[in-house]
Amino acid sequence: MSDFPVLLQGVSTRFGRRWVHRQIDLAVPRGEVVALVGGSGSGKTTLLRQMVGLLEPAEGEVRLFGESLFAGSRSEQLARRRRFGMLFQQGALFSALSVFDNVAFPLREAGITDEELLRDLVFLKLGMVELEPEVAIRMPAELSGGMIKRVALARALALEPELLLLDEPTAGLDPERSAGFVALIRALHRALGLTVVLVTHDLDTLAALATRVAVLAEGGILAFGSLDEIMTVQDPFIERFFHSSRSVTALSRGRRG
Repeated sequence: MSDFPVLLQGVSTRFGRRWVHRQIDLAVPRGEVVALVGGSGSGKTTLLRQMVGLLEPAEGEVRLFGESLFAGSRSEQLARRRRFGMLFQQGALFSALSVFDNVAFPLREAGITDEELLRDLVFLKLGMVELEPEVAIRMPAELSGGMIKRVALARALALEPELLLLDEPTAGLDPERSAGFVALIRALHRALGLTVVLVTHDLDTLAALATRVAVLAEGGILAFGSLDEIMTVQDPFIERFFHSSRSVTALSRGRRG
């Protein structure tokens, strides 16, 4: 078992003639919550998508659970991919499927056909994200933004992954729902022993969840460490991002949450 469920080695990313990343190395320790932060265009979500194989780097290698992401046969790659779940920024629920069928989708893809077992598993996952069973019959268009996030999280957890990736998990939520969703993720991380990688621009979320922070700037990782360690780094971007009066207030609020 790898001590680093996610390992990036020399990852470079290019779109056309523009290099977004150059030679990024990052090791995500097992059981921790690592936040990717940076300015607009720094490639945070791009890096997250590369971790799960939605994008391929121009150079370098992504390793999950000690193995190259694209190594082995198709069945071996599928088995590796079932060990992680991803929550997309807008939830990415299938609009034509009910809540039940959205959560059941990865279970069916994994070969589970027993309808009674499917029902039990779907309701179990909905319960894990604090949704009542009656929500299962609703369509995505009938859900609030907060409920969409929770259903998408239930789907991401359907196959009991070891690794959870979150793209702006609290984007679009009001402060109360954001705080509730952060508390849910924190509880699930502890209860399930998950390794979590998240992209966020929200400092409340960062302070409440992250055990380590990777700061992306100028095509690379400017700093990587605990929030307290990051705050001591002498750099103009870190000064602007973490030390403004608004940022200090948000970080203090998040730590109390």
